[in-house]
Amino acid sequence: MIVGAVVGAVVAALPTPAQAAPSESPDSVPGFNGTVLAVAYSGSTIYLGGTFTSAVVQGKTVARNRLAAVNAYTGELLPWAPAADGRVKALAVSGSSVYIGGDFGYVSGQKRDSLARLDAASGAVSSTFKHAIDGRPYALAAANGRLYVGGTITRVNGQTRTRLAAFNLTSGVLDSAWKPTVDDQVEALATVSGRVYVGGKFHQVNSTSGYDRLVALDPSSAAIVTAFKPKPAVIVFAIGVTSDGVYTAHGGQGGTATAYSLTGARRWSATFDGDAQAVTTLGDTVYVGGHFDHACRTARTGDQGVCLDGADDRVKLAALAMDDGHLRDWTANMNGVEGVLALASNPSLGAIAAGGAFTTINGVAQKRFAQFS
Repeated sequence: MIVGAVVGAVVAALPTPAQAAPSESPDSVPGFNGTVLAVAYSGSTIYLGGTFTSAVVQGKTVARNRLAAVNAYTGELLPWAPAADGRVKALAVSGSSVYIGGDFGYVSGQKRDSLARLDAASGAVSSTFKHAIDGRPYALAAANGRLYVGGTITRVNGQTRTRLAAFNLTSGVLDSAWKPTVDDQVEALATVSGRVYVGGKFHQVNSTSGYDRLVALDPSSAAIVTAFKPKPAVIVFAIGVTSDGVYTAHGGQGGTATAYSLTGARRWSATFDGDAQAVTTLGDTVYVGGHFDHACRTARTGDQGVCLDGADDRVKLAALAMDDGHLRDWTANMNGVEGVLALASNPSLGAIAAGGAFTTINGVAQKRFAQFS
């Protein structure tokens, strides 16, 4: 759940060996009639969330109300079809459960206040995971026996929570110990190696200054991991993690993708002419999606993020070398204004999945969801 990712999606803590790049041409997969805001792999399945109300399979419309699943190997739309009555912004998968967060009030006719647990096989809504949420979940991550939730949350079941909360993955109950505080909204969560990484707009964490916009927390106590102190200058929209690095997508004047060591030291930063909204890793490559049309050749940008020292066309999606951030030749140019809003990877398949508002890739129709393998 480079949740959002995992963002929606979270990137597993895996070594990063050299791996063949996926094709620049997308696989044959369904399209969707509305924006795809979250993607998450679980084995051979890709779960999707967003604002869509139907999938398009070989020209035929199939009802899918803001939730869908696709076979990652065949590209087939799966029968998994729970229905949410409002947008699904975030997904996380743990074992036989799919957790969803967003702006909905009902899922498959059952009242669920912006957070729900679904059966990964049948789509059935869990009867033991039901909570009252004040505010909105924007990011989910499942690890360490907990579901971590971030967003604009202020209360859960009447108990104060300050933009972050956690739930027991087994019982579904609100975690009474994990209750950190941040002073502005959370946009992204990721978990790896005994840390919960949190990104967003905040400046103070647990009433402590100096951990602006990106922080690592203890997965059990929620204490700040003081050894990680990157202090990015602009909002963090997405986080990808490996066993030895943290990769972030940012807004700003233009947008950036940044690599950090586990101490928060900046390894490199790549600049674009629009916000970077999503990030994931596969092998020795970092994939970045967003609103941009160009990758800038230097960090200097002007009005509306325009690259001042030359640029290379990378429309909504780019690939960067993990070791030094240089732009790879891999090109899958998309259209539209918003572009790519969610990314996830599947190392065993050698694939990445992208969701967003695009409708073409390299000039060929592909509506709002793609997989490259």
